[in-house]
Amino acid sequence: MYEPIRTKSVVHRMPGGHTDYPHRSRGEALDIQLAGHLAALLAVTDELGLDDAAARIADQVTRLRGARPARAAHERPAHDRAADPARLHRRAHDLAGRVLLVAASRADTTVAILAAERMDAHAAALDSQDRAGAH
Repeated sequence: MYEPIRTKSVVHRMPGGHTDYPHRSRGEALDIQLAGHLAALLAVTDELGLDDAAARIADQVTRLRGARPARAAHERPAHDRAADPARLHRRAHDLAGRVLLVAASRADTTVAILAAERMDAHAAALDSQDRAGAH
């Protein structure tokens, strides 16, 4: 029914070992991933209005990317800030967990410690909100 393949249809190596696209090392790929997760954590941290934590996260994004991260240019009105803080704290906790995993893979102790501190802070904020809601 089907005719067997007689020749290779895909060339797996370029002559001379050269390719048309750049390759990244595992370390470079992890740095890019780590900076991306940190930038996402920074956005949520900014939305929660946690300026000190945001500054520390921004410093690490800058170190990894070599440039300051893009951030919201204007302050949101106080009544509009963190409309659902519990949702934002859960999101930040999840993002900090991702940061921690990648930082551990990369053996980036500074970022791993920062991520663990952020996870603890967001877990405490959620716990505090749960206790306040129970009373």
